[in-house]
Amino acid sequence: MIASASLRPRSFCLLLAFACTVALRAAESTPAATTPALAEQLAAFVAQPRFAGAMWGVKVVSLDSGRTLFEHQPHLRLSPASNAKLYVGALALDRLGGDYRIVTPLLGTAPVDAQGDLPGDLVIAGRADPSWHPRLAKREFWSTFEPFVTALREAGVRRIRGDLVADATWLHGPPYGAGWTADDLNDYYGAEISALTLGDNYVELRVAPAAGAGQPCTVEILEPHTGLVIDNHTLTTAPGTKSFLRVLRFPGTHRVRIFGGLPVGGEVEVTEATVPQPARWFAAALKEALVRSGIAVDGVARSVAWPDASPTAAVPLGAIASPTMRDLVTAFMQPSQNLETNLVFAHLGELLRTADTPRWKQSDELAIDALHGFVRDIGVPPDAVIFEDGSGLSRNNLTTAAATVRLLEFMAGHREAEAFLHSLPLAGRDGTIRKRLVNTPAEGNLRAKTGTLRWASSLSGYVHNAAGERLAFSLMLNRHVSSPDRRTRDELDELAVLLASSTEAK
Repeated sequence: MIASASLRPRSFCLLLAFACTVALRAAESTPAATTPALAEQLAAFVAQPRFAGAMWGVKVVSLDSGRTLFEHQPHLRLSPASNAKLYVGALALDRLGGDYRIVTPLLGTAPVDAQGDLPGDLVIAGRADPSWHPRLAKREFWSTFEPFVTALREAGVRRIRGDLVADATWLHGPPYGAGWTADDLNDYYGAEISALTLGDNYVELRVAPAAGAGQPCTVEILEPHTGLVIDNHTLTTAPGTKSFLRVLRFPGTHRVRIFGGLPVGGEVEVTEATVPQPARWFAAALKEALVRSGIAVDGVARSVAWPDASPTAAVPLGAIASPTMRDLVTAFMQPSQNLETNLVFAHLGELLRTADTPRWKQSDELAIDALHGFVRDIGVPPDAVIFEDGSGLSRNNLTTAAATVRLLEFMAGHREAEAFLHSLPLAGRDGTIRKRLVNTPAEGNLRAKTGTLRWASSLSGYVHNAAGERLAFSLMLNRHVSSPDRRTRDELDELAVLLASSTEAK
């Protein structure tokens, strides 16, 4: 009897939990026909027991009526992860404009003579142009340097008697962002920040199994002149075994250690390694590109970075312009590219430097000052957006769902509204949500920026409900421990489907 009595409360609780789950699923499967019904669905979802140790921040507004349709802890400061890129994209389009281009000067330390000789150094004065990545553009590596070759030929340069200098001193700051963790520096998404970059500052490694088990795999660096040295610890394993590769490059070193193995007869795999001192890589590759094109370089390829002094070079030889800011914003928003975001952010900050700015003041700090001014101007409380970097890789970045929705509302009426909207990935079609929300009312409808860190996930953007009403939303979930069969992003996607499915007319 005692055992039976002790089981009854537990059985009742299990039945009650099951009944609640069934009721919730039934509610979720029925599109909300009114705003109160939608709010009830959303509230029931975020209140489920599996989120007991987590933190939600949610806000949904109608862009057509201005009404708040739902909010849950909208002023709770949470880690946005890559939702931070929404702020950088909006700031850049607002302050610089969609037509703005980053211009990189080509300078000489002496004038070019009548024979086409530059009797001094060629200096490439980096301005944080993030667009030199032939890999992503699916172009041949050397094509990146064609604009430089063209500019120098137009300047009459046939021979450089001095050095080729990659000048990365314009950006003030270390090669990594504030609030990054040490292990970020090993991976492509934590590649070094530099005023001169190449290929997003990482290379691809082609790894192929050997013919027999127990033999080392072959490892090939696919891009030239990186200065990287491969330390190969891989082994080819028996046919049918699982592939596994791990790449390690300790900060400040050029040695890339690669561990793991591929099975005999298995697929060739491509992985990545970051490149230290990317301006030096840029200089070495540009020198060969010039030589290949018939412009001789007598000196060495070298680089210089802050806080060292910029080389003295006052003779303009040409300039290389980036794509428009609209294109640059799309380029970092769609794949959620950290380096390119941080470069645009730092570039904007550095433009604000004056003669009175302390030399120790970093470019990203100036950009953060500009961001604080921007969000204040659009009505966001100053303590609602606390950033250390632009990409969202910083674990110390904080914002609120209310702040992000206000940003989205502001940009929906901005002169660059169309560019901002179309910079966001489209559900089921492109960018970081090309494989998400497929075969749901959100597919081909919802445009949103994702955000993912170990204990932070977010999804914020725009969606039309089933009645055609335009909604702006921010969904933020922090410190949630997902189950093996359900990812944290699935929780956000369910909420997004509820928004897209709701049917109340405008």
